[in-house]
This record gives sequence, C-alpha cells and structure tokens, in this order.
Amino acid sequence: MPKMNYKIISHIMGLLLLCNGGFMLLAVVVSWYYEDGVAMQISSAALLTMFVGTVLMFFTRGHRKEIKKREGYIVVTFGWIFMALSGSLPYIFSEAIPDFTNAFFETMSGYTTTGATIIKDIESIPKGILFWRSLTHWIGGMGIIVLAIAILPLLGIGGMQLFSAEAPGPSADKLKPRITDTAKRLWLIYFLYTVAETILLKVAGMSFFDAINHSLSTLSTGGFSTKNASLAYWNNQPIIQYIIIVFMFLAGSNFVLSYFSFKGKFQKVLHDDEFKWYCIFIATCTFVASLIIYYQADVSLSSIAHPMVWGEGESAFRHSLFQVLTIITTTGFISADYTLWTPFLTVMFFGLMFLGGSAGSTAGGVKVMRHLILIRNGVTEFKRSLHPNAILPVRYNKRSIKQEIVFNILGFFILYMLSFIIGALVFAFMGIDFMTAIGGAASSLGNIGPALGGLGPVNNYDILPAAGKWWSAFLMLIGRLELFTVLILLTPFFWRNR
Repeated sequence: MPKMNYKIISHIMGLLLLCNGGFMLLAVVVSWYYEDGVAMQISSAALLTMFVGTVLMFFTRGHRKEIKKREGYIVVTFGWIFMALSGSLPYIFSEAIPDFTNAFFETMSGYTTTGATIIKDIESIPKGILFWRSLTHWIGGMGIIVLAIAILPLLGIGGMQLFSAEAPGPSADKLKPRITDTAKRLWLIYFLYTVAETILLKVAGMSFFDAINHSLSTLSTGGFSTKNASLAYWNNQPIIQYIIIVFMFLAGSNFVLSYFSFKGKFQKVLHDDEFKWYCIFIATCTFVASLIIYYQADVSLSSIAHPMVWGEGESAFRHSLFQVLTIITTTGFISADYTLWTPFLTVMFFGLMFLGGSAGSTAGGVKVMRHLILIRNGVTEFKRSLHPNAILPVRYNKRSIKQEIVFNILGFFILYMLSFIIGALVFAFMGIDFMTAIGGAASSLGNIGPALGGLGPVNNYDILPAAGKWWSAFLMLIGRLELFTVLILLTPFFWRNR
C-alpha cells in the first residue's frame, strides 16, 4: 500500500459535509416559509451532516497540509460519494423518497447534474425537498467549475490541461493565487447568471419558487423541474422557454469566455475554436430539426401541452432549438417528446448525447473541444501519410498542442466509448430492452437525463431494477468526473507502492 495522507483526505471530507449541511439549511428556510411540514426533518438531516463533518475536521485538524496526485483522485471521487450519501438524508428523513436506493439515485443524479429522476409525481413533493433537489444541481455545477479550474488540470485529466491554460488569473508560476482568483471570478459569474435568470423567469410569468428552481437547474445544466411535464408545462408561454434557451447556451459554453466578455475582450470569445464550433453544431442541428419537424413531424402529437402559440414555423424552430440545446448542454429539460419526431431525429438526438458542451462549462459529455482535437488529429494523420517526414502539429486556437494531450484525449475517447458499451451491456444483462439499455447508458454517462425507449422524455428511471439504479448512478459519477478520476481507483497499480 502506498503511503497516503489519510488525515487530509478525511479533513476535506469533513469540510465538504459541513458545507453540504449548511446548504441544507437553505432548504429548511424554504420549507419553513411555505409551511410544507418537513422543515424539522430537513433540519435533522442538516445537523447530522454538519455534526459528522465537524467531528471529522476536529480529529484531523493536525493534518499535514500536502496533497499529492493519489490523494487528489481519492478526494474528488469520494467527495462526490460523501456528498451524495449525506444529500440523500433530506429525502429519507422527510419520507419524500423513503427507499435508500431511490434516494441515493436521485441525489447522485442531482450532484452530477444529470437530471434523471425516479419521482413519478414531482408536484406532490414538499417545496423544501424540491428546492433541495434543485440545489444539489447548483452545488454540483459549482463543484465542476472548481474541478475544471483547480483539480483536474493538476491530475492531468483528459485534456483539461488545455482548458487551464485559457483560465484568467495571475501567471501560471503562481498556481495557488491563480486557482483562487479564477475560481472566485467564475463562481461570481455563475451566481450572477442564476440571479439574472431567476428575475427574468419571474417577470416572464413563472412563480418565484419555480423561477429560482429552474435557474438552479439551468445554470448547472441539471434538468430537474418542479413540474411533471418539465418545461412543456410552459409551452403556452414561449418567452419562458426562450429565456431558458439563452441560459442553457451560456451554461454549456466555457465560463472563462463569459469572464472575457464581461471584461470587454470579445475578440477572445469570437476567435475561440471551441466556441465557434459549439455555435455551429447548435445552429446546424437546429436548422435540420426545424425543417424536418415543420415538413414531416407534428409537434402537437409530441408536446404535452399547448404546443403552438406563435405559429407552426415558430413552434418548430423553438422546440428544435430547445431540444438540441438541452441535449448538447446535457441539461435534460423537456419541451416535447423528441422520440416521436421521426426516426432520423431520434438517431440524431442520440448522437448528440455523445457531443457534450464546452470544456470549463457545467455541461457533461465528451466536450466539443475533445471532438475538435480528435478530428484535427485525424486530418493531420492523413497528411502525415502523404508527407511522412513533415512536422505537422495539431493546432487549437492557433497554438500547437502537446502530443501527450492528444494521446490523453484519444485515451479518454476510447475509454468513454468502452464505458458506454459496457454500460449498455450491463443494462441488457439485467433484462432491459435494447433501446432503453443504450439510451440509459449514453444518458447516464453523459449526464443528460432523458434517454430513449423506456427512459424516454416522458418516462423516468423508476422502471429500472434496484441494481440498474446503482449501475446508472455509477455511470453518472464516472461521466461527471471525467472517467480517469474514478476508474483509476479500480486499478491495482494505484494502490501499490511507488
């Protein structure tokens, strides 16, 4: 066994639990205000979580303040697991979700910003619990920003070193100030976007409770809604869906670009390769989907309520843009059942589940940056075949990329596809049909939520057996934490002496 600094690992776990319990107290305030009858139960969950966190921090207060790569992997992985375990307590104590497996699944889906749910009647759940459910998304999204900026680049995860080079802040030789300054700025942007969306949704006609919950879900690219019909509930109010569309787009783009925009550095945004292709993918897929829906599909058959308000053309465009964005950004909101929009669009949306948003966003999936570098590396290999002695580097944002980053991204993509195949095979082994198995594996791994088959947009994950829910939760975790972070813990050499 390698020598590890277990004290600092335990200390950080305690800190996370303490913070998690503090967030639960916000849900207590909401529960008390709406008098939904579960304020005491959520308070008990919060106090228990904070007590355990305090005890852990107290007994490890003399830890050695040094964290290496091995400890980093353990902290990231077990941090998410500890958060999910403690975050399940409000569901269990309030009996909103009394079964532990279901409660853990819902919580893991929240923190990983997946948005898959086992709740059949969302509108019957107490408001304090619904707020906590949305808040788990927001906490998870905030945590992903920290990971992308501060931790994953240090661990060498899947090309995130490339993203860290773009992050604002002091020079790279002052790593700690750089991380701290960058994280603070991006958290502020994340918070301000949440406030702005809440205000706009309230003005557009949502209740304040619905507005803040959907803002928490949108900016985290989570997808939990307070309504059984998700955003289809507001199909008769297109302006609400357009507001959600704008903030889904922002949440799926690199938050560093938002920082540059606020600083007036628009050239950095416009010349960013990933942002350009992110926009191109969205525009192209929306155009194709709009034409097919307008000429071949009937939105009224796939919409849950009030599909057309401003005309057929606008309705086709809005639903197309909404569903393309909700899948590319891995948000998972629903405005219609896209599986009824012709087989071509069903396959197209399934393919989009493997795209993902931008690096440095709260979106899950493979990420546009990785796809872009993989394609450019493929084109470069063609050129090398014709000119074997030429020096042909892969370029990104007009800069040459180190070969080790290209190999890292190639390894990530292969591992991602293997995880998807194994994920689908395990679901199939449990007796789940083909469409549901591949849809569930792609959606769980990509942190999307709605899938195909029995897990389609109008269904939920309660149809899965208990083992299937645990497997789906595992796929959510490894997909959210960039695969390597979790899977390396399952390798024997990780635990050997150096």
